[in-house]
Amino acid sequence: MSNDDKRIREFAYQIWESEGKPEGQQARHWEMAHKLAQAEALAPTKAEPKVAKPKAAAKPKAAPKPKEPAEKKPRAPRKPAS
Repeated sequence: MSNDDKRIREFAYQIWESEGKPEGQQARHWEMAHKLAQAEALAPTKAEPKVAKPKAAAKPKAAPKPKEPAEKKPRAPRKPAS
């Protein structure tokens, strides 16, 4: 049995279990598993993670500019006391 057949068998078993182990669905499960195995084979493999290169000495950040105070809106006049 090839590795592909083993993988298809694993997928078919997982599908069968996930559906509650129904009887008489072997052909459908096998077809679904075959499609999953094909898709898995065509999927790009994960490349090795790139190792971060050491960065050159970081330039010091410029100090943030001080913010000018915002203009205050005039208040509405108070209502007279009754």
